[in-house]
Amino acid sequence: MIIWIASYPKSGNTFIRSFLSAYYYTNNGEFDFNLLKFIEQFPDKQFFDGFINDKDDASKKWLPIQRKLIKSKKVKFLKTHSAYGSYNNNQFTSSEVTLGGIYIVRDPRNIISSLKNHFSLNVDGALNMLLDENRGIKSDDNNFATYSFLSSWSNHLNSWSNIKSFRTIIIKYEDLENNSEKILTDLIRFINNLLNNNKGVDYQKFKKAIETTNFSILKKKENKDGFFEAMFSKKENKKIPFFNLGFKSDWKKVLDKKIVEVIEKKFGREMKDIGYIN
Repeated sequence: MIIWIASYPKSGNTFIRSFLSAYYYTNNGEFDFNLLKFIEQFPDKQFFDGFINDKDDASKKWLPIQRKLIKSKKVKFLKTHSAYGSYNNNQFTSSEVTLGGIYIVRDPRNIISSLKNHFSLNVDGALNMLLDENRGIKSDDNNFATYSFLSSWSNHLNSWSNIKSFRTIIIKYEDLENNSEKILTDLIRFINNLLNNNKGVDYQKFKKAIETTNFSILKKKENKDGFFEAMFSKKENKKIPFFNLGFKSDWKKVLDKKIVEVIEKKFGREMKDIGYIN
């Protein structure tokens, strides 16, 4: 069965994935980028047979591929940026193959700066991405095997936070800055509960996993060794750093007032529910 690590892009998914790979796939909790191979991204080319021509072709295969993945009977973590639901009547996933979900949400006003950096967009382009209910992304220009349907930021959030068919935990990205130990302890307990694992938290391994997946540590690792998931910018003819500002991103310093007003008006209900606005 699958445990999904889901989020809108640039919302802290890779941090959670890094922490979990260090905790569950090492003996001592020490993180290394190579551990991320244990928590793969879905959809991705490796799961498809041959070239995928379009979005419809890709979406028809999502659930059948997941059915094959769970035949081993092992629990599998998968990272995704896909919205939960269906695309052209093809379900992204279902309770048939899913044990549970982890969803990370981040203030959309701060996501903009990260989207700009990661996808080489200007402010208007990043804003349009957040607002676009038909938006999708893929990492290959021609092959749709990597295609993920996002929809808008609010639709994405609502799709994962209102699931009734399997258990989901919601993690607020901003809480990870000052309250990471409690948030991640709750996460481990949630996962262990899904797994019917009564061992409790291994605090020695837990602390090492937190220590070695600190944002500044990840950024230093990328600067030194590179990071295979960083996007290549054709415009700049180089890879764009994946770990950019993290918690230092502050929309108040960089966003025009009109942009902020658009975001707060469009996503007001969801932002109030989470506590981003009053």
